Amino acid sequence: MNFLAHLYLSGDFDEVMVGNLMADFVTGRIDDTLPVGIQTGLRLHREIDAYTDAHPLLRAGKQKLFPTYRHYAAVIMDVFYDHFLAVHWGQYHPLPLNDFAQRVYTLLNEKSNLLPDVMLPMVQAMSRQNWLVHYATVAGIDRALTGMARRTRFVSGMENATDDLKRDYAFYEENFNNFFPDLIDHISKYRRNPEF
Repeated sequence: MNFLAHLYLSGDFDEVMVGNLMADFVTGRIDDTLPVGIQTGLRLHREIDAYTDAHPLLRAGKQKLFPTYRHYAAVIMDVFYDHFLAVHWGQYHPLPLNDFAQRVYTLLNEKSNLLPDVMLPMVQAMSRQNWLVHYATVAGIDRALTGMARRTRFVSGMENATDDLKRDYAFYEENFNNFFPDLIDHISKYRRNPEF
C-alpha cells in the first residue's frame, strides 16, 4: 500500500499516522527511544506491507504488470491501490478526502521534528502538491508514478504505468475492491493485539 492507505489504516491516532508514514525511511530495529505512538506506527506499517505482499490478489495484479515493469510491479500496484482508495474514499472514511488530507499535512508539519531529515522534502512536496487528493485522478497517479520513475536508480518505466491502469481499469478496481476489505479486517485484528 502507498501513503493514503497507510494513513487511513492508522486510525485516528496522530503519532501512529506519523510513524506509519515514516516507516519507508526507517530500516532495521525500531528505536525504543522514539515516542510509543511512532513505534506503533512503524510496526503497523511493516504489518500492512507483509500482509499486502503475501496476498493473492496483490500477486495477481503484480503478475499482470510484471512482464513490463519487473520488480517495480509491486510499487505500481501500491499506487494503483491508493488511487482506488481515493476514488472510493467515502465508503471508508467519514471525513471528505480533502479534509482528511489537510489534517495529515497539518499533522506532519506539527511533528516535523520527529521526521527523518531525508523525509522532509517529500512531506513538503506532498503537502504543496496535495498528493493525497490528487490520487483520486488518473492524472494525479500519472504524476506520482512519473515522479517515482525519476527518483529510481534504474530505468523502471513507471512513467508509462497509467496506460496499463486505463487499459485494465475495471480489473484493477475489482482487484482493489476485493482486497481492501481483507486488509482492513486483518489490521483490525492486528490492532486488537495488546502490543498495538
